[in-house]
Amino acid sequence: MSQMPHPHGLPAVLAALDRTLVLGILNVTPDSFADGGLWLDPAHAVAHGIRLHRAGADIVDVGGESTRPGATRVDADEEVNRIAPVIAGLVAAGVPVSIDTMRADVARLAVAEGACIVNDVSGGLADQEMLPWLAAVSVPYIAMHWRGPSDVMGSLAQYDDVVTDVIEELDDRLAVIKNAGVDLSRVVLDPGIGFAKDADHNWRILQQLNVLQECGYPLLIGASRKRFLGALLADTSGVPRPTQFRDYATDAITALAAAQGVWGVRVHDVLGSRDAIAVAAAWRRGSGSSE
Repeated sequence: MSQMPHPHGLPAVLAALDRTLVLGILNVTPDSFADGGLWLDPAHAVAHGIRLHRAGADIVDVGGESTRPGATRVDADEEVNRIAPVIAGLVAAGVPVSIDTMRADVARLAVAEGACIVNDVSGGLADQEMLPWLAAVSVPYIAMHWRGPSDVMGSLAQYDDVVTDVIEELDDRLAVIKNAGVDLSRVVLDPGIGFAKDADHNWRILQQLNVLQECGYPLLIGASRKRFLGALLADTSGVPRPTQFRDYATDAITALAAAQGVWGVRVHDVLGSRDAIAVAAAWRRGSGSSE
């Protein structure tokens, strides 16, 4: 399995990397499922983002709005207030940043502050201004499979065949993205692990990453610490593994995805995923040498 190509518009220092990239998660929110409230203070958030980068995050993915199951939308001004000082601080420290947002105005501000990627979990569906704005800039765009907002997505997890349906729905979004004038060479696809999908849907998608890769676009996988891992690792009484103890399972997914040449993973445990990627790369080469 060859390494998936990088999207056009990626900074040269990242485009030169011949391995799966790591996006370190930095949620500046009070209600994200794994780290809500930990990084609300901008100074603390910037310091944590720098630590993520030093631990091996190629990109720090900054989000100001929770998309956990059941979450309701945050006010746009509040989202901007949360992310703006954090992105400015990280960019000033030389950390590559992506902005995790569904709003064009937030993406516009973030890119003006130096963010180099737009990560939109709605794939352009949540804000009709997102795609026209993207057509006028040159940054890569991560478009996720999305069926609806977090407060209703649990009711939307109905599929004939989840892999086939996700591919068809992503193809539909790609057509819309192209018609909006966005260069498809800048697009990364995310199958949306955990978004309008139950545990078996998630595992089926991960089992068939090779089928998703046949679409020909770089893939981002975001499985870090999610509920289906908690369920998999439940104790003998059925109590799910607590969120903060799901990193080893996340690292295993990273290793398996990287072994198939997936473009990127979005994770909380940066060091563990970097180790997993190194193992996967050596496994594929049959050698510990990077030459």
